[in-house]
Amino acid sequence: MFEYATMEWLWDGGTIKINLPNSVEENSQGSYNEVVTQLTKLGGSGWEVVACVANANWLFWTLKRTGR
Repeated sequence: MFEYATMEWLWDGGTIKINLPNSVEENSQGSYNEVVTQLTKLGGSGWEVVACVANANWLFWTLKRTGR
């Protein structure tokens, strides 16, 4: 069983939104360095990026990990 999460970055506004299972949502401000920090933090918790899409000022990652 897998769990899934998403991370969205609006780079021109510097907003990052992470949605985790059980309706947990994290919001932060940041640029490239903060995106790397957040992805590293998620990776340390077992999350792995499985897809990324982009359009204009928007990047959207789908992540998964083995269910806990």
